Amino acid sequence: MNSDTTDQTDVVEFLSDPQTHGIDTPVELVTTHSAYVFLAGDFAFKIKRAVKYNYLDFSTLDTRRKVIAHELALNAPAAPAIYDRVVTITREGPGRLALDGKGKPVEYALRMHRFRREDELTSIADAGNLTNDLAEKLGHVIAGLHAAAERRSSDGAVLIGEIIEELREALGPMESTLGEDRLAVYFSQVDQAFGDVASLLSQRSGEGRVRRCHSDLHLKNLVMIDGQPVPFDALEFDERLGTCDTFYDFAFLVMDLLHRGLTEQANVLQNSYLGKSRDFSGLATLPLFLSIRAAIRCMVAVQSMSGAVAGEIARDAQSYLDQATGFLSPSPPRLAAIGGLSGTGKTTIAVRIAPGLGPSPGAVHLRSDLERKAMFGVEPLVRLPQEAYRSEANREIYARLLNEAEQVLLAGHSVIIDATFLAGSDREAIGELAARLRVPFDGIWLNSDPATLERRIASRTADASDADRDVLRAQLKRGPGPVAWTEIDASGEPEQVAELVRATLSKV
Repeated sequence: MNSDTTDQTDVVEFLSDPQTHGIDTPVELVTTHSAYVFLAGDFAFKIKRAVKYNYLDFSTLDTRRKVIAHELALNAPAAPAIYDRVVTITREGPGRLALDGKGKPVEYALRMHRFRREDELTSIADAGNLTNDLAEKLGHVIAGLHAAAERRSSDGAVLIGEIIEELREALGPMESTLGEDRLAVYFSQVDQAFGDVASLLSQRSGEGRVRRCHSDLHLKNLVMIDGQPVPFDALEFDERLGTCDTFYDFAFLVMDLLHRGLTEQANVLQNSYLGKSRDFSGLATLPLFLSIRAAIRCMVAVQSMSGAVAGEIARDAQSYLDQATGFLSPSPPRLAAIGGLSGTGKTTIAVRIAPGLGPSPGAVHLRSDLERKAMFGVEPLVRLPQEAYRSEANREIYARLLNEAEQVLLAGHSVIIDATFLAGSDREAIGELAARLRVPFDGIWLNSDPATLERRIASRTADASDADRDVLRAQLKRGPGPVAWTEIDASGEPEQVAELVRATLSKV
């Protein structure tokens, strides 16, 4: 069903009038399938349209009041700079309305502080300005959002099973656009993938991973405020749809980046999120979750087809379905290690090659510098005392790295460990892990001359590494001993070195 059930003409006219807001510039009206948004001066006012669809019902004033209040409660904690309060629109007499008047309420509006459209992450991405640094911030923000989200008791497997069935019902009539064979292949594979992780999804429910999430977490619903990405416009109209596995919530944003070709940023986002959430087991769900998110985008694209752009939208929908199918055939996991003295560029190279290793969005990058800071409970840029680098601490760091790598590999994902690996025993241990788990292993050893290493260390800013020239000189004096890994000259530009490493990895 799709119908307007109440005449809101007078309210729309009232909120569209600049005099209502005490401004002398036109009010811009944005209409969506379920809301009217009035952009007036420094504020935006949103009212729910009095509509009734098969998936939502805003046909009564009391329902719209509750939904508007719920939208404020959902979004204000994460976006206090945007969400202000609920405003009551009252009738003060024949043909006369007011904001928060004394008359009878006729509508309820959510008042929000406006932001610049160029600060939306879609605009930033379109301009080519969504950097790795921004992707890293995003991962931290989303992990924090999930940590604060309310836990729910719903079975994660049941929730995903229902979504797959709804997709099957919705996409079935779209065969003429998407292709009967293409759809048959997709649903055959998605059913298999769901069966493979159903028990894990139920298990994650018991572990508190099913929460009241944002549930519409893509670039369009993120904006930069005071240098930080802020999520807004969480799904408010259906608590069932708003309740999901945190990794399913996260997967929407990863898929959005991948569809835009921002593969390195998607990988950085993944690693930033995991660094805060430590939810390595969730990686086993990622191929299925990415696939479902892409299939939903496919469905929405077909539903929006009309007019002269229908052909272009159809091609976009088909690309989403192809992407959804591709996620369900991930490459097998593998383990790589990048070692070398401080200043050889281990982290720089790991970031560049990680997106191309293993299932989307690429390898999990485990960095000893970050692991050490986490172990001692400090932020990445806080310098640690010398005691944090004693042999006992080093042994624990490498043990933690191997433990996390094993979790990731068992979840079907690839891993890159970035550490000095100066001790031959540490190099042997990581090779033994790969052998025990029966995954391919590559050990890469980066070399460069001492002068280059000193210059690089001296030029570092805002880096988690505490290594200085004294540390480097101690490493040079100690040396790594015989190295059986593939040695690569790291003196060149980062992309040149990364290409040499990729060439080595492609031989496996």
